[in-house]
Amino acid sequence: MMISVFIGTSVDGFIARLNGDLDFLPVDGGEPHGYTEFMASVDALVIGRKTYETVLSYADWPYGDKRVVVLSSRPLDFSALRGAKGVVEQMGGAPAEIVAKLAARGVRHVYIDGGVTIQGFLRAGLVQRLVITRVPVLVGEGIPLFGSLPRDVRLHHVATQHYPSGLVKSEYEVIA
Repeated sequence: MMISVFIGTSVDGFIARLNGDLDFLPVDGGEPHGYTEFMASVDALVIGRKTYETVLSYADWPYGDKRVVVLSSRPLDFSALRGAKGVVEQMGGAPAEIVAKLAARGVRHVYIDGGVTIQGFLRAGLVQRLVITRVPVLVGEGIPLFGSLPRDVRLHHVATQHYPSGLVKSEYEVIA
């Protein structure tokens, strides 16, 4: 199973402001930079509760007909879902348990999103691909993409692309 991260950050490495606001990210993701193609390759998403609550505030469900797994130990309110065409479900447990459950269901490519969720899957050594798009802004403080790790995570640089708006997308393979 392939486990990938595709995320936008400020140049200083924040995925959101301290209050969770994403106002520094380009509206609608900015210019095309591979997200649509990436999403077409994904079978399921695993997101944290805070990410789930954030996307519930959007006018449209951003994940189309993809299976979405929300990680939370507390019950979720699914009545607020608007426009979700795929399966949205709650799971708990360690990252390896989540991956095993999804693999048993035939999932081949998982997109991990949300700061705490990404950090947990990285610490567990389960992420194989990182696609990080840096937005040309410094926000000074916020929710960091990366947290503490028990060991170095070595990366192999695959490619970097820059876009007229100033977005810079870099892709890495995680080396075990």
